[in-house]
Amino acid sequence: MSSLWGSKNTDEQTQTNKTTNAGTQSVSNSNSSQRHVRVSEDTMREPTERDRLLPADHRRAPHADGYLDPDDPAVSPYNLWTVRFLRYLSILFLAITFLWWVLLLVSIFVSPPGLHTRGSGFFDFAYTCITIGSLLNSLLFFSGPSLAMRVSQGVLAVILLIDVIIIVSVPRLRAEESAPGVASVVWATLIAAFCVFTDRIVAWGKREEEERLTGRPETRRTLKEWLAVLTSTIIGVVFILITILMTATLTLRSLDAGLALDGDRYAVDSGKYEVHFACYGNSTTDKKGRRTPTVLLEAPEDPVEYSMEHWAYSAVKNGTIDRYCYWDRPGYAWSDNAPSPHSAGMSAENLAEVLAITGEEGPWILVSAGYGSLVSRIFSARNFREVAGIMMIDPMHEDLLHRIASPYRGFMLWAWGIISPLGIRRIIGSLFMGQTKEDRVFGRDNKQSGKMIKAMLQENLVATSFTKNEVATARTIQAADTPLVVLSSGLRVKTDNEWADKQRDLTNITGKLLSWDVVHKAPHYVWETRDGRDLMEKRLGEIVKDHHKSKGGKKD
Repeated sequence: MSSLWGSKNTDEQTQTNKTTNAGTQSVSNSNSSQRHVRVSEDTMREPTERDRLLPADHRRAPHADGYLDPDDPAVSPYNLWTVRFLRYLSILFLAITFLWWVLLLVSIFVSPPGLHTRGSGFFDFAYTCITIGSLLNSLLFFSGPSLAMRVSQGVLAVILLIDVIIIVSVPRLRAEESAPGVASVVWATLIAAFCVFTDRIVAWGKREEEERLTGRPETRRTLKEWLAVLTSTIIGVVFILITILMTATLTLRSLDAGLALDGDRYAVDSGKYEVHFACYGNSTTDKKGRRTPTVLLEAPEDPVEYSMEHWAYSAVKNGTIDRYCYWDRPGYAWSDNAPSPHSAGMSAENLAEVLAITGEEGPWILVSAGYGSLVSRIFSARNFREVAGIMMIDPMHEDLLHRIASPYRGFMLWAWGIISPLGIRRIIGSLFMGQTKEDRVFGRDNKQSGKMIKAMLQENLVATSFTKNEVATARTIQAADTPLVVLSSGLRVKTDNEWADKQRDLTNITGKLLSWDVVHKAPHYVWETRDGRDLMEKRLGEIVKDHHKSKGGKKD
């Protein structure tokens, strides 16, 4: 039983414990002070590339040898300033490329100054899409580098380099793609090479950090990491296949560039683009010294060379006319694309300009079909003193322009234009279906080209605005004494009442209708039937005779 006041031994033991505890506390305070000094020194020290970027995972105890677990978040290539800098640089390149992508997208609909290309503009847009895809693929799997990704990006860079060589070495392609197209493919090539370099640096940094923090480079991958490698590789392979198809399409375009053309190309609109113009036959005069009319052909929804010119050639050989001229509207056949927007009235101005450049003079008999009839009507109203007659074959009425201006049609044309650089149908047609250069440039497959798709998209965008207003104005100022012939498709008139009513209305655009014929069983392209061709030539001859009888013939 203890004493009330305690014992001497107990007091001594208590004093001893206090002394020990005080010593321990002193040592602890000393250690704490040293740690505080060390932390302060670490805080004041300038960080280096070896400093830890991520905090250590205190849930995992370090190994006995002092190394971290390989799954510790601190074991990361992001610890290196070089790796972080490359990531920031990739983000910067992605931002720049995205801005370029937006500009190219806008230029399809409205061409900003300096961004117009003589080609369709779909190729440079496609190359920019590949560039964005390569950068996103690199950034999404930035911390998980792999040999498969480097190989796929390397192959992509080589194919893109081949595309650069093709575009630069073929003058026609170089002119069509212009500066924006060349810049886009060169940028795509450089970015693909940059992605290879970046992935290699990240792989080096990852191995360095693993050796420093875990004692050995990590050779195993988790299931998540393998899925990431597989996904990035698949994306890379898809880009390679897309680029191979684009290279094949470029090859076809380079071959088509060597196709000989009648006439020549002439720069219009202050030299922004070139249009194709040609004539056949000899200019003659009658007994009174008056120049005989020259037929000026305006294409429907296909190039003149596709089929319409064959009928005019036969008319010359049959002696019905002495001479005819024709041209390709911007984007058709051998002509370059015009800047957007581009209306029928702008095409009429192009035609007048190229006639002035070549020194061709009237009188003209305007022979047009379909959409081309709108261009001829505007040209006739603006140059009525030079027009000896108008013959329209199943013409488009301005009140029906909404049919080609529908939003759905415009979206589908844009979508086809975006994938047109792949050229799948053209490649298959060339390899297995006997498709020729003529088919691709102006023949049955001309609508597969990006230029033609762009031209149709331009017609769609302004059909019910600019074009309709221009045609309405032309109708108001059209000379009333101009001879007029209208031939309509029997099939269209029979099956489309609105079309039939508008054909009847078009017979009143002048006050001198010579004839209106509905050709039985004839399609939209009336000259594709024998009866249609014969009747067209007969009515053309009547316009020529009417001109000779009139007193408006132009003296040579």
